[in-house]
Amino acid sequence: MDFSMGPAAAELRAELRRLVAEHVPRGYLGAFTDDPEDLETAQKFCRLLAERGLLCPAWPREYGGWGASPWEQTVVREEMWAHQEPRGAQYMGVNWVGPTIMRHGTPEQSRRHLPPIARGEVIWCQGFSEPDAGSDLASLRTTARPDGDGWLISGQKVWTSYATMARWCFLLARTARRERRQEGLTIFLVPMDAPGIEVRPIGSLMGPHHLNEVFFNDVRVTAADVLGDVDGGWAVVQEVLSFERVGIARYARCERLLQNAPRVLGDGWESLPGELRVRWARMLTHCRRARLLAYRVIALQDEGRVRPGDAAAYRIAVTRLDQESAEVLVEIAALAAEDGEEAGLFRREVEDHLRYSHASTVASGSVDVQRILLARALLAAS
Repeated sequence: MDFSMGPAAAELRAELRRLVAEHVPRGYLGAFTDDPEDLETAQKFCRLLAERGLLCPAWPREYGGWGASPWEQTVVREEMWAHQEPRGAQYMGVNWVGPTIMRHGTPEQSRRHLPPIARGEVIWCQGFSEPDAGSDLASLRTTARPDGDGWLISGQKVWTSYATMARWCFLLARTARRERRQEGLTIFLVPMDAPGIEVRPIGSLMGPHHLNEVFFNDVRVTAADVLGDVDGGWAVVQEVLSFERVGIARYARCERLLQNAPRVLGDGWESLPGELRVRWARMLTHCRRARLLAYRVIALQDEGRVRPGDAAAYRIAVTRLDQESAEVLVEIAALAAEDGEEAGLFRREVEDHLRYSHASTVASGSVDVQRILLARALLAAS
């Protein structure tokens, strides 16, 4: 299969790599480190991409894109993830919050929310998981009860990435009690500066700003903040999760690190144990497998179809790739020269990759739940 996507995509990749080389400091490991300069780097780079129409090229022109194909947006996604995601938290707004608002929001919601995302000006967070409702999301307890012409939201969310810096929260709450837990759920677009919201950071290996608890104490929102139908949020959530999972193009970072290994080791590459080089080659093959599964989901989304089983298959493959490639890369990095800028940077990137791989089994839905979703899809098709 040809992964190049043609000359236009190749030119786009080259431009993105040039912008990364010129505007992202060497050794950058993402926006959410102990160094506040890293977050500022991401914010500036987002604005740079937006000015050049490269932050969300597949969006319609009226919302800040230029009507490119989803494959050109895929090129952007892959190059950003391959280079430590210098968009920072913006991938959430670009990859799935914005597209979901386009598909299910009112014209007023689109006009209000989409242009700031396309300009790289606003960060979103996702209010899904709760202390007793993570992978089993339908058991959530956060409630929204009618109050005049609006709603009062009360409850707690946890593992909420970017909540300390987000201006808006894409929130799922229960608005009715039904026999099926998936019914009676509604999506709200909640301003994070609304009275009654408290954010408490959670320390983790992922770095500051990443994970948080968020408490909602009778937070008032209006009817205009409801996305889609009241009590109809579950169907939207299934679509959201498919967009989110395929939007995390970790295979691109895995492949770049694996491809860099022979160059970093230089003459030492030939002295690697044969078994380790076989595992290295196998991981490159698994990168291509994860990429193919991602492309299948993207093609379906482009046709207006969303199949949770396909997104689950991709998520399982890329999660396993994260962890298995991290094991291989750690062994290779341990054999790199002790001195030298290239070797030192490679080791730091591998360590960062290893930290993320520990979290990848639960981020965006645990891998066990993805297996259940895939099994259900296969049984339904049989």
